[in-house]
Amino acid sequence: MRFNASGRAGSYRFTLLAGAAVFAVTAPSVAVAQDMEEDTGLEAPENSNQIIVTASKREQTLQETPISVSVTSGETLEAAQIRDVLDLQSVTPSLRVSQLQTASASTFIIRGFGNGDNNFGIEPSVGVFIDGVFRSRSAGALSDLPNVQRIEVLNGPQSTLFGKNASAGVISVVTREPQFEFGGKVEATYGNFNAVTLQGDVTGPLSDNIAFSIDGSYNRRDGYGYIVNLDEEINDRNRWSTRGQLLIEPTPDLKIRAIADYSEINEVCCTVGNLVAGPTAPGIAAVGGQLPTDFFSRDVFLNFVPSNDVKNYGGSVQVDWATGPISVTSITAYRELKNEFLTDIDFSSADIATETRAQDVETFTQELRIASDFDGPINFLVGAYYFDETISQDSAIQNGSQIRNFFEILAGQNPVAVLTGQPTLFNQLEQSFGFPQESIFNTPLLTSETFAMENTAWSVFGTIDFEPADGLVFTVGGNYTDDSKDFALSQTSFDPLAQVNFVDAFIVQATGGAVTNRAAFQALPAANQQALLAAATNPAINPLLGLAGFQFQPPFLALPNAVEPGRTNDDKFTYLLRAAYQISNEVNIYASYATGFKASSINLSRDSRPANTDFLAGPGGSTFAAPSSPIIDAGLAVPNLASGSRFAGPEETEVYEIGIKAQWPGFGFNLALFDQTIDGFQSFAFTGTGFALRNAGSQSVKGFEFDATIVPTDGLVLTFAATHLDPLFDSFPGSVLGDLTGVRPAGIPSWAIATSATYNHEFDSGMELLTRIDYNHESNTAINNGLPAFGPNNFRREVNQVNASITLKMVSGLEVGAFARNLLDDEFITTVFDSVAQAGSVSGYPNQPRTYGGVVRFKF
Repeated sequence: MRFNASGRAGSYRFTLLAGAAVFAVTAPSVAVAQDMEEDTGLEAPENSNQIIVTASKREQTLQETPISVSVTSGETLEAAQIRDVLDLQSVTPSLRVSQLQTASASTFIIRGFGNGDNNFGIEPSVGVFIDGVFRSRSAGALSDLPNVQRIEVLNGPQSTLFGKNASAGVISVVTREPQFEFGGKVEATYGNFNAVTLQGDVTGPLSDNIAFSIDGSYNRRDGYGYIVNLDEEINDRNRWSTRGQLLIEPTPDLKIRAIADYSEINEVCCTVGNLVAGPTAPGIAAVGGQLPTDFFSRDVFLNFVPSNDVKNYGGSVQVDWATGPISVTSITAYRELKNEFLTDIDFSSADIATETRAQDVETFTQELRIASDFDGPINFLVGAYYFDETISQDSAIQNGSQIRNFFEILAGQNPVAVLTGQPTLFNQLEQSFGFPQESIFNTPLLTSETFAMENTAWSVFGTIDFEPADGLVFTVGGNYTDDSKDFALSQTSFDPLAQVNFVDAFIVQATGGAVTNRAAFQALPAANQQALLAAATNPAINPLLGLAGFQFQPPFLALPNAVEPGRTNDDKFTYLLRAAYQISNEVNIYASYATGFKASSINLSRDSRPANTDFLAGPGGSTFAAPSSPIIDAGLAVPNLASGSRFAGPEETEVYEIGIKAQWPGFGFNLALFDQTIDGFQSFAFTGTGFALRNAGSQSVKGFEFDATIVPTDGLVLTFAATHLDPLFDSFPGSVLGDLTGVRPAGIPSWAIATSATYNHEFDSGMELLTRIDYNHESNTAINNGLPAFGPNNFRREVNQVNASITLKMVSGLEVGAFARNLLDDEFITTVFDSVAQAGSVSGYPNQPRTYGGVVRFKF
């Protein structure tokens, strides 16, 4: 192990020992070594291939670090115009990031595992940390960061290094801390779609022991999609952020870093194309609506311009104190996230339905770590972590002015009669059930919901390293987590038709009103019950059954209630066993076994339903014929109540991994082979009208990650990285698509490849010309295993993207350049879903088209 401490540099090294985030550098180039020296004050080693990293929160060379980690340096982020983690996947094969119906709905996926994209009750399996502070929802991790030092992707569970468990992996964003030498940067870019970005940062000393930095960014772009009927753009960019930092070093052994930041996103998102126009499409046309017809034209039809507003702000204070061989780190943080959106959920120009959502997340975290730096064979890191989060959400579905006519036509009514106001089926139903005329699908709101959740968790974690001989290190680590969630959910369903169960209504009518409740029905002789049920569930006898598809949002059973306490409590001990051996100065090998854990997630959606152990509906959703259950026995059942999922139980991860890391002058490679399984993986699927949360019995993936860097001559750096994944649903009998046991999970490419060539030519005058080209490939794969409403399909995705940039760096600090992302304008479907309330239709999201532009940058 390598630890040195003297003066300010020594103090900084002790800080790195127990730093806020996992640090690593994977590109073994002179540029990266120089970047490290400028940003940290550390001297680069004589052999620039030997980069000092702290990926295991201990100072080591990259090849000594026994963790599968992919890192993108600040130089690469700058040259490739990678603005946020959405773009990061183009250079990190193990990572996938998908953006869905709003600017704030994204999913991070590592090795095929990831969730939490569209429900704030689901904590993501991939944890995002910015300067050591956990960002609990993806919407809080999307702002542009103009002063990033590097972004690291750690594959597999990391519970012994991070107090907050992440069962699938970690994305750690590391920004530059303030410097005691004055300097900074300003940058402006302009590109197609009138894209304008402005970035800047300045840093310097306020006194001998206090330094500051201020940075900010502004990012605006016209939309690359077009709402044809409204003559408006969609998929624009409109976001800005600012951040201030103070670095205080009152003594050589004490360092305090305070950060405050604020960012906003106000965008029109997202472009949704039509892939299958099902049997409901004529109904859209009949009421005067239009659907997209050319998927990759990105021309869409909506009846209003959607909006998404995100405010994300907070602050943190990190204190590092070193005394002798012991260092202590404390990170205290408070954050707020406010997310609001208004979306046309039928994705047509017809005025069918609108969804609004307002979410607020307040998070407090406290982490404390103690690390040793003994000369002997044993060293340790031990920590404690506290997490307290409050989530509130108000949401609603608004009925559009044409929704009633649309559903009348789908029910088989003559369009002319419907559109001319003649009495229709719904008028007859209103008369039959005693509803006010024109009340079905004519209330201002279809539903209104209020959700709230309080999550408190604490954990203790740590590792012990034992080095019995030079180069041989055994590591044991552990994490004990206790996680509690209290939640309250309520919903009002306003549509009168949804309040009627058609089986029970038939029984009431067939008995002449003698049976009006479950007790009266259960009192009948068994033969009478069976005869009534046989008739009530026969579509030829009970014509109302054909209308059940229009009961999208039936009454909701609020909780807590007498049966469902609205509470979960999970605790788990996870651990790590690892052996690492330095075969030679150039080659290291390691083998590890690790477990991971993520606590229960809550279905904070209008599709949240009791577990089948608490309630089972009778045939056709009948309450009269429902068997005895806790909810029935407590008298809590509401019409059309169905069982489903209030929450999903914990995820538990197990991963076997072996790896080799080798580094010679001009060439290095890393290889990791792994077998990773998540029991109880929290699957979250859209069903066309709501969201289903389920635990997969077991999902596994076998594969390998390989990356290599070649420096064949001065200035030229070639990189190649590949991830191969072979996933399987080992057990998933309860999915919304039926039994998926033994099926390959879709959406996970067998091969993901990222390769690049970077050439830095230095002129005699001192000017440099930096040219970079990179290629990102994902092999052809099925996008999903089928859709709940549409069923099996052959929608597939293959990615072949080329990005390029060229930058001229002048001695004065001025830089000018040009860049292009998706240079060859590769087109693919990012994901697909059942069109909302349009059975048989399929919608999807096209990828971002080619973007390009020029950049002017000045560093001082």
